[in-house]
Amino acid sequence: MRRTRRSSPHLRIVTVLGLLATLLLPLGLTVAPRATAAPAADPVRVMPLGDSITGSPGCWRAVLWNRLVTSGYTDLDFVGTLPTQGCGQAHDGDNEGHGGELVTNVADQNLLPGRLAATRPDIVVMHFGTNDVWSSIAPDRILAAYTKLVTQMRASDPDMRILVAQLIPMNPSSCAACAQRVVEFNARIPAWARATSTDCSPVTVVDQWTGFSTAGDTYDGVHPNASGDDKIAARWYPALAAVLDAGVPQDPGDPGDPGEEPGACTARFRAVSSWQGGYQGEVTVTNTSASAASGWTATVVPAAGARLAQVWNGTHTTAADGTATVTNAAWNGALAPGASATFGFVATAPATAGAPAATVTCTAKTPAA
Repeated sequence: MRRTRRSSPHLRIVTVLGLLATLLLPLGLTVAPRATAAPAADPVRVMPLGDSITGSPGCWRAVLWNRLVTSGYTDLDFVGTLPTQGCGQAHDGDNEGHGGELVTNVADQNLLPGRLAATRPDIVVMHFGTNDVWSSIAPDRILAAYTKLVTQMRASDPDMRILVAQLIPMNPSSCAACAQRVVEFNARIPAWARATSTDCSPVTVVDQWTGFSTAGDTYDGVHPNASGDDKIAARWYPALAAVLDAGVPQDPGDPGDPGEEPGACTARFRAVSSWQGGYQGEVTVTNTSASAASGWTATVVPAAGARLAQVWNGTHTTAADGTATVTNAAWNGALAPGASATFGFVATAPATAGAPAATVTCTAKTPAA
């Protein structure tokens, strides 16, 4: 496990003793230091991910960076394909906050894998979806995009730590409905995170909405001013510090204990047919790791109050909130790299439910290195 190092007075002692030894060597005297500095670990790489609230200029990142450094978290590297965009204070400004971007477009166009490959983050700090909410995109579709991005993050690093914000309030003059849309979308995030989180790659929800005022903390009803930047950084700080204190694995794919461990996979939902009061769905699980999988588990979170009633080509359990966990059958668990397995199900749904939709995620069992 890798942890950030807090700066230590022992390093300063070693530096002074080393200088003293250099001065005394011509006199035939030597000084042996009492301590030796440990080899520097690679810094923990943190990607701030989102839209203009994160990147244009996204000055909460500067506030957060300086608070972390002041608190002793010295082995940090904020990463992203975009450079610093102002803010008027020294900080590590690399970020992945693209102004105007929709999270649904990033998912649909597969823009994230290239950005991950270029920056190799250990932790992703994500405030993303404001433009989607403004565009009146359905929460189910936004959450499906979240799920796809998380899957791509785990393909980059199976142990990715992911912090996801409940969005700051929004009340632009041109969108009277936006304020309530944010409330409704934020209400869905905790259940999505519980269904998506894994032991190896936990998803932590950070409440950026509570206590944030569009009147006092933004300059246009959407983008934070200096007061808003301080509030956003203050909410990110304890969640990120907790992850840093717990430590992150040294590298993606570090050798672990013998046996089997979760591997990378993707899950895709498809509605086969529907009727009033229910529908037939299908989920395809694909092994995206470089190793063969000996089994898989999929999580299905049906939208609009639907519940899985029958499953074939897998076995399932359903939680009280309707979340279903499906494990492979005896004959379809083994998947070569790139191979897929499909299971089907029938779901019951309220008569008022709209088109069938579900958020799906998966893990695969692969041999440990």
